[in-house]
Amino acid sequence: MGAQLRVYRRRMRSVKATKKITKAMELISASRIVKAQQRVNASTPYASELTRAVSAVATYSSVEHPLTTPHANPRRAAVLVISADRGMAGAYSTNAIKEGEQLAALLRERGLSVESYLVGRKAVNYYKFRNRDIAASWTGFSDNPTYENAKEVADTLLNAFVADSTVDASGVDEIHIVYTTFKSMLTQEAAAKRMLPLEVVETATPTTGMLPQYEFEPSAGEVLDALLPRYIEARIFNAMLQSAASEHAARRRAMKSATDNADELIKSLTRLANAARQAEITQEISEIVGGADALASASAGSE
Repeated sequence: MGAQLRVYRRRMRSVKATKKITKAMELISASRIVKAQQRVNASTPYASELTRAVSAVATYSSVEHPLTTPHANPRRAAVLVISADRGMAGAYSTNAIKEGEQLAALLRERGLSVESYLVGRKAVNYYKFRNRDIAASWTGFSDNPTYENAKEVADTLLNAFVADSTVDASGVDEIHIVYTTFKSMLTQEAAAKRMLPLEVVETATPTTGMLPQYEFEPSAGEVLDALLPRYIEARIFNAMLQSAASEHAARRRAMKSATDNADELIKSLTRLANAARQAEITQEISEIVGGADALASASAGSE
């Protein structure tokens, strides 16, 4: 009994030490979510307005720009997958990687070869473990990305897009991004979107009223040349910020669940330890009573 009691107490100490770690990680993630949310809210209007401006130029001008005109015979597509650098965030990275796998399967069904661009060690390790080719990867900033990080990723993708895919092996004809949208503290969803060629969503034209008039200076083509790189950078930066906020929220939720499970396990082990201790005390009392009876019987026999 004594050995079993020591095992329970050792397990309780181990679980309590783990609980301290998970509780600390939960508090850290909870404190970082607020700042991450603020960054998402600050970047989203800029990305939305820039998207609206680029869409206006593409819709109300007759210029054919390489970043807005689909290739006649696309051969390769780039898929940027944003995951986490660290674990203990539940299914956050797994969902993003799974969404990227589904997107890649759809692209291959169209006859396109897929070039993988990865952000975060989780996605990099997933692809390396399966010996898959990686066009480029970035790590070390998934939970706190900067605009410089987004610009570095955007420049790499744009260079691949403007390269001729029929001549340059690194050239791509489409760019897709897979990231996790932050909807609320409890809801984060993996999403896949095409960034290039630019998809223009036409709004319904009113039956009455004047159509909007736009003038582009110096020209619509030069306006697109200036806007589209900023558009890609802003979209990628916003996706990184949303993914970072989702990562913190997922880690907080996972660590809270782990802490609650540790509490339940400690209670269960405490009950088992108490039962083992009670059994040990009962056995000791039984041995004492048995010894006393034996002595009394021996004394009575000698008389």
